[in-house]
Amino acid sequence: MHRLVVLQGGQAIPHELTEEVTVLGRLPECGLQLDSNMVSRRHAKVVQQGDRVTIEDLGSGNGTFVNGKRVEEPVLLKHGDRLKLWPMLLRYESTSAEESASGSSIAPAAAFEVDVAEDDKSATIMGVGENTSGFGLLEVHPETKLKAIIEISRSLAGTVDLDLLLPKILDTLFSIFPHADRGCILLKDEQSGQMVPHAIKHRGASDDDSVKLSRTILNTVLEERKGILSADAASDSRFDASESISNLTIRSMMCVPMLDLQGEPVGIINIDTQNPVKQFVQEDLDLLLAVAGQAALSYESAKLMVSFAEKQKQDSEMAIARGVQHALLPEDLPVIEGYELFASYEAAQAVGGDYYDIIPLENDKICFAFGDVAGKGVAAALVMARLSSVVRSTMIFVQDVQQAISEINNHMCVRACEGRFVTFVLMILDLKTNELHVSNAGHMSPVSRLPDGGIFEFPEDTIGLPIGVMEDYPYEADSRIVEPGEVVTLFTDGVSEAMNHQNELFGMEHLRELVAGLPPKAVELGKAVLADVKRHANGRPQNDDITLMSFGRVV
Repeated sequence: MHRLVVLQGGQAIPHELTEEVTVLGRLPECGLQLDSNMVSRRHAKVVQQGDRVTIEDLGSGNGTFVNGKRVEEPVLLKHGDRLKLWPMLLRYESTSAEESASGSSIAPAAAFEVDVAEDDKSATIMGVGENTSGFGLLEVHPETKLKAIIEISRSLAGTVDLDLLLPKILDTLFSIFPHADRGCILLKDEQSGQMVPHAIKHRGASDDDSVKLSRTILNTVLEERKGILSADAASDSRFDASESISNLTIRSMMCVPMLDLQGEPVGIINIDTQNPVKQFVQEDLDLLLAVAGQAALSYESAKLMVSFAEKQKQDSEMAIARGVQHALLPEDLPVIEGYELFASYEAAQAVGGDYYDIIPLENDKICFAFGDVAGKGVAAALVMARLSSVVRSTMIFVQDVQQAISEINNHMCVRACEGRFVTFVLMILDLKTNELHVSNAGHMSPVSRLPDGGIFEFPEDTIGLPIGVMEDYPYEADSRIVEPGEVVTLFTDGVSEAMNHQNELFGMEHLRELVAGLPPKAVELGKAVLADVKRHANGRPQNDDITLMSFGRVV
């Protein structure tokens, strides 16, 4: 894929070359309209022939230039070529060439034109600033450095917008170094690790909005954490590979790293001058190192402030999500004559994947739905919200527990997220006969405390696959009479697998023994189990959602 990027006003506006011939000019009907009176109505055309892309001037008044050379006949374009249709500056990019490029420590510029020239590796560096961590060598001209640090600190105070911070750094540098003509700041991209240009400044109007960097100097700055001074860049052999270096007439340049608190480079600052009389000297390099140290700290502080603001926004959104999720759970448990109910939900994070619901049905029946989504956090909460909706909509029309759980499973299998299954128990209690119908989809069996203090659990062979694993799975159902004084308890693995600081599980055996010894009252039993879980954890943060629901037939 081929494109032209229009570089104007600090912005990069890409234009994909989709046609065989793209005309560039001032007229609206041109394939790429350029808004400038100095551009001819039909200024130039770009022609694609397979992988070959050429540009041809169409007799424009001010001419078409490629890398500073006027186009007299069709010119074959290469990735990164700079085009100028007076005064418009463009860059040609070939996606295939960009992807195949290797060995470059600089990523393609987004909104700025920064050339990194291949250099003579044996070139002599004319000045080096050592030990660049912190504020540089403050013992060298400390008064001057301190004044510069105070000046840049004052200029950057209160600036947390990264888009505003970097241009401010360059503005301050231009006031500290009045003979500087051009400057740029490149920052390391956190994903690719490449240096990407983020800010460029020119002291005066310039026909060429680019900044030239030597790869040898750049790599030395990044790898050795040193500041580099080139006393006369116009005659320095390291710049020989740059076509327009003679036109740029760079007489002197400095390049220094921006180091974080760990001494790792987060970016570089480069400034240069065209003044043959006032060239940069070693003291200037030392001063720039000190200023770069403060600039790096300001940049790191701004990043932390941005992260803090984003964290606050996320926390606010998660608080809203937590409220929405709690709204999906029963606000008040229904009052059922002859029965006592208790339920508790405590997410390990702001939101979780545990679920319970108590739904009154027709014909004096009541539905108990209880589930645990695989995983936790936001993804599990979204699945839980979907499950809540599916259960509610299904139970309006279906009161047979076996048919209902099959319908719920089929709904959840549609567009199911891979790995996001749900262990689930569906129970329907007939209040007239006290008969409890149960169908279990991969969850732990409910634990019933019998009137005589014994424990009852449904057989393991009645437990089917979790919800959302297999469509049309044939779930089984079981039933039994709830006796007076019997309490049925459902719980997620956040209860049975709660751990203390010694990594000891709460455990099913302990849970059974605990339930058997508790009073036959749903509320007291439920609260006692949760209190014992916290006692067992002994202050260790829970690593899973803890949800418990119990209901008991009053004696």
